[in-house]
Amino acid sequence: MIAWVTEPLAHEFMVRGLIVAVLVGGACAVLSCYMVLKGWSLMGDAVSHAVLPGIVLAFLSGLPMKLGALVAGLGCALATGYIRRNSRVREDAVLAIVFAGMFAAGLVMFVKLDTDQHLNHVLFGNVLGVSWHEVAETALVVLPVMAIALARRRDLFLVCFDPGHARAIGLDARRLEIALLVGLALVIVAALSAAGIILVVAMLIAPGAIGFVATKRFDAMMVVAACVSVGASVLGVLASFHLDVATAPLIVVLQAACFLPAIWVGKRVRA
Repeated sequence: MIAWVTEPLAHEFMVRGLIVAVLVGGACAVLSCYMVLKGWSLMGDAVSHAVLPGIVLAFLSGLPMKLGALVAGLGCALATGYIRRNSRVREDAVLAIVFAGMFAAGLVMFVKLDTDQHLNHVLFGNVLGVSWHEVAETALVVLPVMAIALARRRDLFLVCFDPGHARAIGLDARRLEIALLVGLALVIVAALSAAGIILVVAMLIAPGAIGFVATKRFDAMMVVAACVSVGASVLGVLASFHLDVATAPLIVVLQAACFLPAIWVGKRVRA
């Protein structure tokens, strides 16, 4: 059993992959609690898909692709919020229109590029292919986001659970919502190298949903989400080495496998 753990870690690329997977898993777990509580699960889907045209335009302009992804992600989140507040269309319809349109535009532009960049790495990530520079970039983004989200968890919880009460006691609910969206976009961009556009959606939903059904208190929900997300990340990285399978999809499968047991645990807790 010890060799099962130590053998993969004898390779430097596995160590890098493990570190970035834990960083991304931890950040996604914290934000997913707010996303689930707020009913914004589709928002993570929308922002993660909307970054593709930003990546393509940044590549064409000679700019860092993550910068383009960040601008596109923030633009999607803020535009969705504006349309939701100023139209009669339901939020889920707005999200679907925005992310589908931006993702399709990105695909149209991508297939016209004369580049050796492989679309699969953009869509599905490449956890074991990250460099130390990418590990450092990820840490510089996700650690401050996690620190702020945890430090302001009471205010953010109130804004997500009861925005009317939050405004009544003097909290700037709109500013906190915008800050949450900015944090979401930052984490999604940081997770691109590891999880890719599509799989980061699951990593932003599953941990919070598992914590929500398994517990009755928000702090406990966040602890459960973090344990599930980080645990699945560690086990997924190590198991992918021995099973010779894709790492990020395996992490998502492990997270999804925890959902039904979490429902059973939640029923026992509430009994």
